[in-house]
Amino acid sequence: MSSWWRDSVFEAGAVDELQRSFHGDLIRPEDPGYDEHRKVWNGSIDRNPGLIARCAGVADVRAAVRFSRQADQPVAVRGGGHSFPGLSVCDRGVLIDLGRMKGIRIDPDAGTARVQAGVLLGELDREAQEFGLAVPSGIVTHTGVAGLTLGGGTGWIQRKYGLAIDQLESVDMITADGEFVTASEDRNADLFWGVRGGGGNFGIVTDFQFRLNPVGPYVMAGPVFWAMEDAPEVLRFYRDWIADCPDELMTIAVQRRAPALPAIPPELVGRLIVAIAACYAGSVEDGERILRPLKEFGSPLLDLCEPKPFLAHQMMFDASFPHGWWYYVRACDVAALDDDVIEIVAEHGRRIVSPISSVALWQMGGAVARVDDDATAFNGRKAGFTFNINGNTKTSDGFDEERRWARDYWSALGPHHTSVYVNFLMDEGEDRVRQAYGPDKYDRLKALKREYDPTNFYRLNQNIEPD
Repeated sequence: MSSWWRDSVFEAGAVDELQRSFHGDLIRPEDPGYDEHRKVWNGSIDRNPGLIARCAGVADVRAAVRFSRQADQPVAVRGGGHSFPGLSVCDRGVLIDLGRMKGIRIDPDAGTARVQAGVLLGELDREAQEFGLAVPSGIVTHTGVAGLTLGGGTGWIQRKYGLAIDQLESVDMITADGEFVTASEDRNADLFWGVRGGGGNFGIVTDFQFRLNPVGPYVMAGPVFWAMEDAPEVLRFYRDWIADCPDELMTIAVQRRAPALPAIPPELVGRLIVAIAACYAGSVEDGERILRPLKEFGSPLLDLCEPKPFLAHQMMFDASFPHGWWYYVRACDVAALDDDVIEIVAEHGRRIVSPISSVALWQMGGAVARVDDDATAFNGRKAGFTFNINGNTKTSDGFDEERRWARDYWSALGPHHTSVYVNFLMDEGEDRVRQAYGPDKYDRLKALKREYDPTNFYRLNQNIEPD
């Protein structure tokens, strides 16, 4: 136990006292399971909290918050642990782990879902799809509902139903003082505005209530692959094809090397490809008609766009983003997929080396853009597209090179940057957080921070400093 992080920063008696009223698990550095529970999704993150508090309920969360304040130690909050920069784990302080809080209650008659903060997207999808319903959510099912939602919540049905926050009716939260508050349009409306995009800056959200939307159970969905050298022609076609597409259609353009998956023929594995992945949130028959031009364009290498269960489509990217790989992302919004942007995309896509690096170019618009921009803290509703540029490796080998590739790609897009999606930020500093919200919203969020967390107790996030 010679490492500094193995030496407890907490008095043993204080932890023992917390344990007497704690129904979950308290894990110290010397305890079995410590190394397992300190890990997060991004394998490049290696941090060592002084105490892991695996909460069983709201009372545990409040107790952990009060304990951390008294000990004057930093707090990290983990729902699913999918933060790109690893903000859901800390060194020395307290990791408040919500992963045991798995409650989901679907009310199909009221069309609502009550969801605790430890729930993963796939767990919510499975319960809601039992009734042919869904909440707009992300594209990797082992992502946490909490973190995804608090940053905005993009996903496969966003153009039809909006972001996850656009279906959010209320939240229960533990403030920096350990107080329990509910926020909705009718209660603490200013706080409700802030949590819809403002991340974990104002407290720990323990429960979410969402409106549900009819989807599936079958949808027309999946990717069509072309050779990377065809990217300019494919992307120009794609741009024109989606110009007046219905809200039911959501697409993500992908660049990468074809992965070694059962659906990929062996002769394509490792080949540089550009793909258009689609999901039609309407009838399969309408989806087949709308997607036919995409499937017939040019000379596709592989067509996996077909009728399938919505649950299966939601899991499509899971194997490409498993726990433990090393992830680095650069992100930006652009107004349009003009010829200059397409040229940059084509050029830098040809430079992909790692078999697991990728670019996801998200189509925006539809229901996302029709929500009043001032209605929530989320910024970028008018963006045309959102870039997520991933320089990834399975281990540390080659990671520096992939990060350099991602930064170069992002820098080349610099003249076209508008905003940036806060959930796609690394640890990039205050100016980038301000850019994610825009100056007016950022000032309003700072005022909220001063009201609800004036000491910046919740600072391991895309932080909005109160001063």
